[in-house]
Amino acid sequence: MKVKKSRSFAAVLATVLLVLSPVSCGNTKNVGKIESTDSLEAPLEQSSAETHAGELTTEPPTKPIPEDKVVHVCAAGDNLIHYSVYKNAEQYAAEAGNGAAYDFAPLYENVRYIIEDADVAVLNQETIISQSNEIRGANGGALLFNSPPEVADAVIDLGFDVFTMANNHLLDFGASALEESISFWNGKAIENNLTVLGAYLNEEDANNIRIREVNGVKIAFLAYAEHLNGNEIPYDSPLRVVMTYEEDVIERQIKEASAQADAVIVSAHWGVDDVQIVNPEQIALANKMVNWGADVILGCHTHTAETMEWIERDDGTRGFVYYSMGNFICAQTDNFNLVGEIPEFDLVVDGETNELTVENVSCVPTIVHYDDGNFSNMRIYPYSKYTPELAASHGIPYAIPQGTYNTFSWDIVNSIIEENIPEEFRDLDR
Repeated sequence: MKVKKSRSFAAVLATVLLVLSPVSCGNTKNVGKIESTDSLEAPLEQSSAETHAGELTTEPPTKPIPEDKVVHVCAAGDNLIHYSVYKNAEQYAAEAGNGAAYDFAPLYENVRYIIEDADVAVLNQETIISQSNEIRGANGGALLFNSPPEVADAVIDLGFDVFTMANNHLLDFGASALEESISFWNGKAIENNLTVLGAYLNEEDANNIRIREVNGVKIAFLAYAEHLNGNEIPYDSPLRVVMTYEEDVIERQIKEASAQADAVIVSAHWGVDDVQIVNPEQIALANKMVNWGADVILGCHTHTAETMEWIERDDGTRGFVYYSMGNFICAQTDNFNLVGEIPEFDLVVDGETNELTVENVSCVPTIVHYDDGNFSNMRIYPYSKYTPELAASHGIPYAIPQGTYNTFSWDIVNSIIEENIPEEFRDLDR
């Protein structure tokens, strides 16, 4: 449009110059001819005026649109350190001959490349680490867990940098053990630049929203637990765990986190043990949390892989929920406990609008494998590295105590995946 305006101005100017020229309208001899050198100025002036008009209407250079900011995130479910898990780590340490009491690294080595590839990796640490209490892993029939500190070193080295602690086993050894575990992880956070949340030393600590900035994107992390196995924090203890039924607190924290950060990731320890069906309470709370501002919900606790879905907000934007990621590591003896999930997704902040979207959502199925009834040579496999031959040799049919669903095969693995991970989100080649 501005070019057209400059041409119009030039045309008018040319007309005026033509009228003012000494050419006589009545002298046909002179029509279309130049009678004097003075008339040469007219086209020169026209050209100059047109150029000048063009200069006045030239727009300044357009600034380039800033690039989108992208953070690749992965997560894993329950790091459940049963007796046979830490006994495997003990055996691996003995084989290494380096004098260490436990070596957990071989358990996780097959999935290292997935964790290391992420900009942010989140793990649900299902068991406390209290060095003044005995190491336990549900041995002897009591569902009590307390893990060796070498577990922390292994998963930190693996590449996890965000650890959620809100789970039902926090008070397995009482409030003092929980306080010790919180302090242990807080120390690891300082040493290794970690983000640790879900169990807090006091109310102020619980309301201190954890925000981690990665690739220029601020990500807030929150974590909630459904129950504490019937235990309660003593009334005179300052320790704090936010429960899923405290919806007023959850709403306030999510909204505060959303105002302070570009993205909000919530860990929800909820659902029913050993069940692969999402219950109505999970669905209802997930919808509330997304509408309050949660962008991704990472579910855990059921020790089973559960489905996942988009949840649309009232304003048309949407968040994503993984209802349960299942186990990361465990020594369970029902086949559905041995297939887990590693979620992967990108948090993208638009360079022009600063709006956040969750993109490239996927899920890598994982399998916990052990060779025999003694849980020997335990390790995690991503689906792409597992084989029908490994499935056929799984030790679950011979493990004690025996599970109810203790058959195992490649078909069973695929059946669990097909029933619980929607095809559009399955990443079987990762």
